[in-house]
Amino acid sequence: MQVHRIDESLIREYVMWMKQSEKSEGTVRKYQYYLTQFCHFLEDAGVCKERVIQWKDWLKKGMSPATVNGALAAVNGLFRYKGWNECVVKFLKVGRQVFRPDEKELTVEEYRRMVLAAKEAGNERLSLLIQTVCATGIRISELSYITVEAAEQKAARVDCKGKIRTVLLPKGLCRMLREYAERKRIEKGMIFVTRTGRKLDRSNIWREMKKAAKLAQISLEKAFPHNLRHLFARSFYRQEKDLLRLADILGHSNVNTTRIYTMESGGDHIRRLEKMELLVEEYNSMYENNSNDYNRMLLSL
Repeated sequence: MQVHRIDESLIREYVMWMKQSEKSEGTVRKYQYYLTQFCHFLEDAGVCKERVIQWKDWLKKGMSPATVNGALAAVNGLFRYKGWNECVVKFLKVGRQVFRPDEKELTVEEYRRMVLAAKEAGNERLSLLIQTVCATGIRISELSYITVEAAEQKAARVDCKGKIRTVLLPKGLCRMLREYAERKRIEKGMIFVTRTGRKLDRSNIWREMKKAAKLAQISLEKAFPHNLRHLFARSFYRQEKDLLRLADILGHSNVNTTRIYTMESGGDHIRRLEKMELLVEEYNSMYENNSNDYNRMLLSL
């Protein structure tokens, strides 16, 4: 059985290859994280399929199937890059989820409370950022395309995952973006930047959203950037009922991915079932009454 070695230099080499292959920034970051975690799991031991399966079993104990598959995609990608095909492992089989968990679904009312909480806490940037993502459906990684020029043109040209698409910006949002940029003396380029003019880090946005959610008394499980994109998708689909158009807006190449975004919660589905009014509530009482009449008739004979 052939044993291979993984170290930090190999991970850096693979990360560089992914960047040159124009993999998305999010994918590169995620793969690098899981490969580092796998390297720590090995504890200087060699790589063989048996060890990969052990890691897979360890991941299953504390992670969701989707997260486990994301980690496996990272190591399988490295294995194929190096030609270590004998180490590649199968993904977990995940049944299609029909309903979105209620405890993770951010409502419009909760979204508005979070926006106001951020503003009242003096975090104007976060308040506007949340509104920008939710009003356009862009990814957090695409925030750098929200520029002063885009606000003036009412459209952003987004280049993500090798695909270029135009994201239209609502008039009200453009006005807010221009006013914010003017107050912060941002004359051109990215609007959402740090004090030193650098691109915002995803983890910082995540932490700030958690703080705003806590102030707004919203479950912290709902406070993550991508949930704003999901809220946009659900709101658009409820209004337009056009899945293909929504896929284009979100930048999805596969409409099945878009279906996940428009998934309704279990609570919403139950309310829809109740509105159908297909239960005959008086059935039992009707049966009991008819049965009593029949018994009285027999006694009278």
